[in-house]
Amino acid sequence: MAFKTPDQIATAAVNAGVAKTKLSPDRMFAGGILAGAYIAFAGLVAVVVTAGMPVSIWGNLSTLFLGAVFATGLILVIIAGSELITGNMALLPLALTSGRASAGRALMSVVLVTAGNLVGSLLVAYLLAVKTGVIGDAHSAAGSAGALTFAKLATVAKGKAVTETSVAIFLRAIGCNWLVCLAVWMAYAAEDIAGKILAIFFPIMAFVAMGFDHVVANMFFIPAAMFAGVGGISFVNLVRNLGLAFAGNLVGGAFFVACFYWFIYLRGQARPMSPDGIQETPTPDPRSKGGQEAAGPR
Repeated sequence: MAFKTPDQIATAAVNAGVAKTKLSPDRMFAGGILAGAYIAFAGLVAVVVTAGMPVSIWGNLSTLFLGAVFATGLILVIIAGSELITGNMALLPLALTSGRASAGRALMSVVLVTAGNLVGSLLVAYLLAVKTGVIGDAHSAAGSAGALTFAKLATVAKGKAVTETSVAIFLRAIGCNWLVCLAVWMAYAAEDIAGKILAIFFPIMAFVAMGFDHVVANMFFIPAAMFAGVGGISFVNLVRNLGLAFAGNLVGGAFFVACFYWFIYLRGQARPMSPDGIQETPTPDPRSKGGQEAAGPR
């Protein structure tokens, strides 16, 4: 199975980040809608699959199953192609540090992709989770599939929107996107689809099993619960969770993945690399003898 080495992954990640900043605004937004929908699909199937698994019998194993199914979302995002803000939180900083992307284009991508993710998540939550009856509601017959899925969604959503403290949301979001961006990072290492799926699966399963907070996933779970009539969740709860989850996800992706791997593999490169491996600017590295850059990332 062919694969990239870590230093080659770093170069591929820079190129991917640059490509994302070069998308037109309408493509950024449309790609964001798709990614939001893919993550929402994963959240929906995760709720359906794990509904009716009481903690008294299953313990924490239900969260393991939930995470295993939820990995479908990022698999769809990476392989089918779309724009997910959490993954971009690692790729865009690398594009900026390479000198091949402007801060304005990166900020535009953040705003439009986040907005698209929200729209896609809300579409699935309202139309395909609630209006189809898949998720059930407060009036579902006791013991029915609808009652089980409604109870599971209520537990997940209220736990994230109401029970978790602000500090917990922020810290859980850091851990979440550290793992999500590692999944994206390792997916770039694989040269075939099977390798990409395998690289994505375990980090995503892990963050969900640990109960960490993913801002786009929460764009589905919490609004779906509100649409379905779960009580005790307010708009303030939603905004608090999404704001803190976004901030924590940004730290997890931009600092713990982008900054660390830039420091290890990209720091000191005098000239950024284009997708074909050609250095684009003639600026010499003053630290290298005669201004000649040493081969490979430092």
